[in-house]
Amino acid sequence: MLIFKKKYGLDMLKTVIIDDEAHMRQTLENLVHQYCPNVAVVAKADGVESGELAIRRTHPDLVLLDIRMEDGTGFDLLSRLDPIDFKVIFITAFDEFAIRAFRFSALDYLLKPVDPDELIDAVRKADATFQGDFNTQLDALSEHLKLQDKTARKLIVKTSDFIHLLCIQDILFCESDGSYTNIYLADGSRITASALLRDYEDMLADYGFFRVHKSFLINVRYIQKFERADGGYVIIKGDHKVPVASRKKELLLEMFERLAHI
Repeated sequence: MLIFKKKYGLDMLKTVIIDDEAHMRQTLENLVHQYCPNVAVVAKADGVESGELAIRRTHPDLVLLDIRMEDGTGFDLLSRLDPIDFKVIFITAFDEFAIRAFRFSALDYLLKPVDPDELIDAVRKADATFQGDFNTQLDALSEHLKLQDKTARKLIVKTSDFIHLLCIQDILFCESDGSYTNIYLADGSRITASALLRDYEDMLADYGFFRVHKSFLINVRYIQKFERADGGYVIIKGDHKVPVASRKKELLLEMFERLAHI
């Protein structure tokens, strides 16, 4: 365990927590306080801008960093800092490609919801890694994810007039419209695509999308709440009300619990 460092009076690891979800920041701080007595949380931040300020102000030894936030990614944040003279433990929701990338680079990551034993192990490994080795691993991870961002994270959508290149994570949900599909985007726009909903279900299955109803495919990242009234429905970012089929409720609630780290 990590207690031996405190026992022998070595320096505490000054730590900054950066995540755009308030409850996740609090959960991480509580876990660190309970299970990692040689870690001192010196600041918390909710995004790229505030995270950069917190790091520059506190000069931490360790950063617990969410990968995807409202105002950018953890890599956007790290690209603003030179040199990187602290260790990073990445926090991520389930993403198969990202996990493969972490394994490729041999860097530690924590899946949400965070398991205490995995947190303890990740902190121990980060503390024991030489900074030069860490930065080499970080470069490898960044390049691996950049390659993926240029390929699999883009979606080509054909309409009657145009061919659109969309960022997958900008899609809130898809709605069946006969032989077409309405695609609702985070910027408030809508695109009517010349393809069936089941085509997008197949393409987006590995990117956090879930078919909640015969007419709707949602990006679970943008779920704000689940309502049991009126047969059950979810509220998606932008106050979109999407019905949930009765046979899909149990699976959706399992995914929702994982997403919300309940």
